[in-house]
Amino acid sequence: MLSNSKSNLLAGFLLGILLSTGVFALCVRHISGDRQSGGAEIVLKLGHSLDQQHPVHLSLEHMGELLRKKSKGSVELQIFPNGQLGSETECIEQLQRGALDMTKTSTAPLESFLPEFALFSVPYLFRNEDHAWQVFTGEIGKELLRKGGEAGLRGLCYLDAGARSFYTTTKPILAPKDLKGLKIRVQSSQTAMEMVESLGGSPTPMAFGELYTGLQQGMVDGAENNPPSFYSNRHFEVCKHLSLDEHARVPDILLISESTWSSLPAQVQTWLQESADEASEFQRKLWQEKTAKVLLDVQSEGVTVHRPEKSLFATQVKPMVAKLQGTAVGKLIERVQGLP
Repeated sequence: MLSNSKSNLLAGFLLGILLSTGVFALCVRHISGDRQSGGAEIVLKLGHSLDQQHPVHLSLEHMGELLRKKSKGSVELQIFPNGQLGSETECIEQLQRGALDMTKTSTAPLESFLPEFALFSVPYLFRNEDHAWQVFTGEIGKELLRKGGEAGLRGLCYLDAGARSFYTTTKPILAPKDLKGLKIRVQSSQTAMEMVESLGGSPTPMAFGELYTGLQQGMVDGAENNPPSFYSNRHFEVCKHLSLDEHARVPDILLISESTWSSLPAQVQTWLQESADEASEFQRKLWQEKTAKVLLDVQSEGVTVHRPEKSLFATQVKPMVAKLQGTAVGKLIERVQGLP
């Protein structure tokens, strides 16, 4: 028989364990309860600004299916397209606050959060598509994915966004002089604005969701983007000239909130990274097919596709690129240019 004092001590000890276990269980239920949806134990919400037929959105759906299979249904990816949860910049800010789990964004707006990402907006940096992907999937690209952690943003992978070119409402852009006096919509990127200025145009930042109306009402005379986005957002209805100067290859990037990432079990992190990598490869193939098709489609819609001499544009922006020497971006440019 235990003495009364020992019995009281043992009872108190067991009560403490039960209480602490109960509190822990309540905490676990609270965390998982916030994320539960249907049968999934963890639900990750992802917002982006593209339409549901865009190759990027299709690849994110593919990623969600991969994640569901790997996790046997315990992890669900909920995707909110068409800017439902805000613009690219707004979604990035929500990730930083922990109000949103994931977003797909162009790397261009990221330079406002992490200056090194201006690298991808430097005009005529990449020799061709293969050179660009050598950077994205190589050490430089991986360094920048990790760099996001400093701003509460973890990069998972890059997604193909092709080459950006000008499209306009009234006349083609065949040489830099053709941009003089034109208001060109650009992303929220200082580098993109400087590029258009260097070429003689007037850069006009505008939310992507507002661009169709902006073109239609003459608030801007044109924009610059890749052919699939030009087509899927029906900008060809207003802009009848697509000039393939291919001044930049700015990739998209898939981001997850650092706070969300750190809250996930290690196994879920592994499934998520694997699914992102597989979706990136899937999306790149989709992109190539889509680009070839839409160039034919826009011509059938009355758009004239022009192929200007790129060297005229590349020469014009050289002073702008030279100003970056000695900066963090300038050092990255040297590394990119030094790749075989």
